[in-house]
Amino acid sequence: MNSGEIRRKARIKRHRRARKRVVGSGERPRLAVFKSARHIYAQIIDDDAGHTLAAASSLSAQIAQGKDWGDKKSVAKAVGKLLAEAARKAKIKKAVFDRGGYRYHGRVKALAEAAREAGLEF
Repeated sequence: MNSGEIRRKARIKRHRRARKRVVGSGERPRLAVFKSARHIYAQIIDDDAGHTLAAASSLSAQIAQGKDWGDKKSVAKAVGKLLAEAARKAKIKKAVFDRGGYRYHGRVKALAEAAREAGLEF
């Protein structure tokens, strides 16, 4: 087992531990974050119904057009802002934050703060 696989399994273990407490409902859905080495994805999920209510990623058309975003943090901020706009269209104001087992810093923190600034509460 290489070190990358060990880190991935540790993240999944942390994520499962956190998911015992973080559950999204219809009135307060879950904002889930996933990041890869190159991209970042976020979606708002109603766990009761099992549906994704809103989603955004660095692969979205609005973000992919702005190729000169610079660093990954600024891309994460754009994804957070785009997700908050999609949530507003879906009439979602509050959510619970699921950081996906990642530490709350860097790209995850930038996405969360941008979503908060754009009006999403969590």
